[in-house]
Amino acid sequence: MPSVDLVRRGITALCLLALWPAAAVGAGPTAAAAEGPVPAAVVGPVVTAADGAVTTAADGPVVVTDHGPVRGRARGGHRTFEGIPYAAPPTGRLRWRLPEPAAPWTDVRDAGAPGPRCVQLPPIGPGGPTGSEDCLYLNVTAPDPAPARSAAPDGQQRPVLVWFHGGGFANGAGDLYRPEQLAVQGGAVVVTVNYRLGVFGLFGHPALGGAPDFALADQQAALRWVRANASGFGGDPYNVTLFGESAGGLSVCAHLTSPASGGLFQRAVLQSGSCSTTMPPWSLLPTLGRYEPFVPEPRTVEKGVAAASRLGCDRAEPAAVLDCLRELDTARLATPELMQDFSLVSHGTTLLPVEPRRALEQGRFHRVPVIQGTTWDEMRIFLGQNLAAYPVADEAGYRARLERSFGASAARAIAARYPARAYPTPALAFAAVLSDASFTCPALRDSRALARHVPTYAYRFSDRDAPNFTGLPEVVGLPYGASHGFELPYLFSMGVPLTGPQQELSDRMIGYWTGFARSGVPRAAGAPEWPRFGPGRAVVSLAPGAGGIRTVDARAEHRCDLWDARWP
Repeated sequence: MPSVDLVRRGITALCLLALWPAAAVGAGPTAAAAEGPVPAAVVGPVVTAADGAVTTAADGPVVVTDHGPVRGRARGGHRTFEGIPYAAPPTGRLRWRLPEPAAPWTDVRDAGAPGPRCVQLPPIGPGGPTGSEDCLYLNVTAPDPAPARSAAPDGQQRPVLVWFHGGGFANGAGDLYRPEQLAVQGGAVVVTVNYRLGVFGLFGHPALGGAPDFALADQQAALRWVRANASGFGGDPYNVTLFGESAGGLSVCAHLTSPASGGLFQRAVLQSGSCSTTMPPWSLLPTLGRYEPFVPEPRTVEKGVAAASRLGCDRAEPAAVLDCLRELDTARLATPELMQDFSLVSHGTTLLPVEPRRALEQGRFHRVPVIQGTTWDEMRIFLGQNLAAYPVADEAGYRARLERSFGASAARAIAARYPARAYPTPALAFAAVLSDASFTCPALRDSRALARHVPTYAYRFSDRDAPNFTGLPEVVGLPYGASHGFELPYLFSMGVPLTGPQQELSDRMIGYWTGFARSGVPRAAGAPEWPRFGPGRAVVSLAPGAGGIRTVDARAEHRCDLWDARWP
């Protein structure tokens, strides 16, 4: 078994990025301190309103949901309602069960602060588990009703955007992303969602009947909550766009191909998380094999049997195994090994019957318009976190890394297309290889499969001067450029300043994203037209400055002929 330090390095490499603002790392209560359900905060008598309509009280707007009234906060241009339960706490006997309905309430529940984050380990640095198993909460940000503040005419329902956060299915939370720009500038209602992570969200065992993908089931429960309650916040429950980055993008991919998600959304945006995302073996650490986010159910179940045995819960009767596992305290389960072992989504299940990339190839996905894209330098930030321990110091080291990950024959072909001398450092050459092989070209393959059936729009985020909001130090010889997740401050308030041209790009991206949510076409006032991805394979490059938004031949620029030839 690898050491805890190497497992932590693996977690850092693969789920590094909730992509959290530095101040958020380690935030929240410890797991040991947050075992039980969090009671609803009640602040007054019930407020009645027909069909969930907003009632403005002296201390905040009140919306009546299908489970009870909630009081949010007026923020000046927008309103927030945070910490709303969309399912019952998955604790005790409900650990490793599909989400059940939340208990209703009658008094007005305070929705002025986010609910607990789901149990997780810090993505970087030391520390034990934080968060709570009682974590199935969501947050709603909505424009003020005044028409001057909104792109929607007064009285009309607004498009709804539902955000699934990243973090490798082992870290992250909905409240880390502040979507007020999407609400105020774009006139959209935005919902950010917590879902179970790691061993709590993706565990499998024969006693469970397999690997039920609880994390995806949580997200579907949140979508059903949106269907039931969006109108009370001014949103259209039948105009819902899913969007997510990294593991959030992978989640959107899963819902595109999950029969159980049918009808719960009308559009989809996948940011740096295509169905075909993968990472070559030993590309980041000598202890990490190939990364594939979607794995066959039997593999997860086999790991679950081994984990139960290690935890002392090997019993003859399946029910006894689950009883034993459910009696373990949270911290006993939230170990680096278990959180990493169960951070992969199982296919061949009820929720995900077919491997998603194969489902796309076969045309077995929901017929909704799609935006899909990546950043120019996806892998730089992943590679940089382990460069000191596993360097790419010179051309010989570069070739050795290529051989280790791709084999000697393929390494020669790759080095000919990505010669080390063409890059400022060998590490940058290796990062370009990994970015194209792992993210860019797989996303373009998936976009071709999607475009055969639905309107598809492809992008590359290309601002190589994007601010580093992660708190991770820059690495000598490996500037992060337009790295994984670096488009997020252009869509959300992430606590970092943008230059004037970058703010203009942000405005246009918000216009594209919310225009797509409204109509299925990414159209923004004053911005260049975004053509559909089709036979010409037009990809929109998003960068600041004059001419920064333009179409490019991304397949040629990223040498996808080389990577497509290696695709099984």
